[in-house]
Amino acid sequence: MGNGRVLLRGGRVVDATGERRADVLADRGVIAAVGDAVCGPADGVIDCTGRLVMPGFVDTHAHLDGRIFDDDVQRALLRQGVTSVVCGQDGVSYAPGDGAYASEYFAAINGPHPSYAGGGTAELLAAVDGATRLNAAYLVPAGTVRFEVCGRAQGPADDAQRAAMGALVEGELSAGAVGLSTGLDYVPGIFQNADEIAALCAPVASAGGVYVSHMRGGYEANAAAGIDEIAQIARRAQSATGTALKVHVSHFHADADIVLAQLAGLAASHIDATFDAYPYIRGCSLLGMPLLPYELSVRPVDEVVAVLGDPAERERLRRDWFPQVDRHASLGPDWPHMITLAHLAAPELACAHGLTIAQAAEHAGVDAIDFALDALRRCRLQANMVMAVQNARPNSELARIFAHPAHLGGSDGIFIGAHPHPRARGTFARYLREYVREIGTWTWVDAAQHLSTGAVTRFGLGRRGLIEPGAVGDLVVVDPRAIADRATYDEPMREAVGIDDVLVAGVPVLAGGELTEVLSGRGLRRAL
Repeated sequence: MGNGRVLLRGGRVVDATGERRADVLADRGVIAAVGDAVCGPADGVIDCTGRLVMPGFVDTHAHLDGRIFDDDVQRALLRQGVTSVVCGQDGVSYAPGDGAYASEYFAAINGPHPSYAGGGTAELLAAVDGATRLNAAYLVPAGTVRFEVCGRAQGPADDAQRAAMGALVEGELSAGAVGLSTGLDYVPGIFQNADEIAALCAPVASAGGVYVSHMRGGYEANAAAGIDEIAQIARRAQSATGTALKVHVSHFHADADIVLAQLAGLAASHIDATFDAYPYIRGCSLLGMPLLPYELSVRPVDEVVAVLGDPAERERLRRDWFPQVDRHASLGPDWPHMITLAHLAAPELACAHGLTIAQAAEHAGVDAIDFALDALRRCRLQANMVMAVQNARPNSELARIFAHPAHLGGSDGIFIGAHPHPRARGTFARYLREYVREIGTWTWVDAAQHLSTGAVTRFGLGRRGLIEPGAVGDLVVVDPRAIADRATYDEPMREAVGIDDVLVAGVPVLAGGELTEVLSGRGLRRAL
């Protein structure tokens, strides 16, 4: 359909303001008209009869930093209606700096970047412009900032180091970053205390950005401690700047009573908070995160591999560390049966994908600890997992969480691995199938607010998220009867169905369920 005018005819327009029958005309990147019987010359017409025209969805927590240029990844997201993603999550990504730390430590989550050669947010966002079908915003990763200033040090940063980190954050925000992220169960985030993070959040508050936190302590029953630390950080940042800090809690998963009580506590403390949560019970992360001590994980990969190959060091880990793994808040002593191997970079371990550690260890004729340590050594730590929880929650519990007005859509999708978590290819379709059509937690209008408009407003993503003249033409055509996720834990690579037509910047990037050749995505710079 080229780059000209596109008419979406005969559908029902749904955004956060309501639902109505209307045609939509996109012209030169923006919505030119919305109304009955919109007419005029158009390069193409999309028949939307029986379907909904909605603003493009925003994935507020996505690990696409190095994979957003991959056609299969773009297709998987567009088939769910996602047109924009927020990257730089969990405190680790490429910028600022040369990207070496992220490419090493987070290789099994973000993957390598095909073109970023160093610099900062400006260069990273520029790499997205016109090179993909998706839009991408970026959070300054606090762990990467710390690594740039403090290296692999494990102690508290001193005043000079805090000042240097604060200046880095301020510069990245000026370059267009939408906020700051922390990953306080990863390294080096685990070594950052509340005072240090608050110092980094001061320029975020001043700029009107968002502090996004993978909070400390494993979530679930430990959520209160993590939320309390977020509240401390917000208060200290406000005290330093006189400006309230907007906060956003990443993948806030716990029993609904815990989640809702903690959100109520933040509101009572006058802390402006939103959160994302995905419609699955199991999690996904680096295999080494729960299975290796932090003081080992922070070391260079070559050193870690050497330790894992040393019989005496392995025995020390078995004796001194793995009893702590048995007490992990989410896993417990049955961890070998609760961890499914999603990605193992060593080709000789490919047969273990989709198996639990217990199953893989049995096939290999070793115990679970030996298998896990051998796998991490052979993969040079490039391994990730799907992680069950001790107490699975029913859909009704998730529905109570999603009903909260501060909830925003987020998949925490990881696209690295032969047997990944299904959330990467199913989250947004699952929201619509289960929580709109089947359970009725949301109306379609509510879905537009949770999955699009709320995130656009929160992260300052420009004039998108509403279907009105002048708005950016990021548009999704949804079949409300057919929309469904097909990815499962057993078959995680299956794409969603029910969304066949998607426009980004007013141009079809998915047409009839297939990718077009148009790369109209761009890096989204923070817009106040």
